[in-house]
Amino acid sequence: MLIQRSPNGIELPFSSEITPRAVFESRRRFIEQIAAGSIAGASLLAMAGREALAQTGGNAKLGARLNPAYSSMDQPSAYKDATTYNNFYEFGTDKADPAQNAGTLKPRPWTVTIEGEVKKPMTLDLDALLKLAPLEERVYRLRCVEGWSMVIPWIGYSLSELIKKVEPTGNAKYVEFVSLADKKQMPGVGSRVLTWPYVEGLRIDEANHPLALLTLGMYDETLPNQNGAPVRIVLPWKYGFKSAKSIVKIRFVKEQPRTAWNLAAPSEYGFYSNVNPNVDHPRWSQASERRIGEDGFLARKRKTLMFNGYNDVASLYAGMDLKKFF
Repeated sequence: MLIQRSPNGIELPFSSEITPRAVFESRRRFIEQIAAGSIAGASLLAMAGREALAQTGGNAKLGARLNPAYSSMDQPSAYKDATTYNNFYEFGTDKADPAQNAGTLKPRPWTVTIEGEVKKPMTLDLDALLKLAPLEERVYRLRCVEGWSMVIPWIGYSLSELIKKVEPTGNAKYVEFVSLADKKQMPGVGSRVLTWPYVEGLRIDEANHPLALLTLGMYDETLPNQNGAPVRIVLPWKYGFKSAKSIVKIRFVKEQPRTAWNLAAPSEYGFYSNVNPNVDHPRWSQASERRIGEDGFLARKRKTLMFNGYNDVASLYAGMDLKKFF
């Protein structure tokens, strides 16, 4: 049996395990044609995608160009897996709940307020966010604290592009993200599993790292509701719960934010929550992971990589005890 391996020796999924959406593959071929020809064509495609979004408000095409500097060596997970196996407690605690219950979310109209220690506070609607910087596709690995992972083509741009627009003051040491908490749209908000609204946070140097992605789509379409529509962040070197979904407010603050999971269980969910195979969750090991889509008789456990393999973030934590600041 032939098992493909990437240059770093990590086993890749079997071809039979990869079932990407047909439209995603056709878009891929078109992007390759553009790369061989005209970059201007990609700009026109992106513009058309944004116009379609403005007209439909649904899962419109975004026409983002692949950024090869931010592409995982791994094959993308199946669209079906990425949209039916989710953590989004605002819609329920079971992995299948978000896909079943998130139809009540209304991603348009939508605004995100940016406030706090900034010179230029502002409120941006979804169209303004889409136009703030060129959209690009980045294929990131996503590692969840429960021990499973996926590989997803996300669409967005570096969070630093937004940060530059609002001009943080010298007092801005952290960035806080606040998610929507509307009981009418989100049935899980009535539960006591977490304190609502869902809050996450980063140090400002983490938020400014090029890998931190302000995310507006996946698989070249706008975000499905169950994946955090219409705007979220993606932080591929941290466990998945750090990537706040359905964001309505971004605050620049002096003090470390009190985040949802850290409040709920501080001994289990640290503020930093960097992927670290050497620091186990109190109830299970983090040394290996299960890639969704590789289930079955021939399923293989993968070795968890430090920072999920995104080692260029290591300088952010130089001199820190990562077992203490977990």
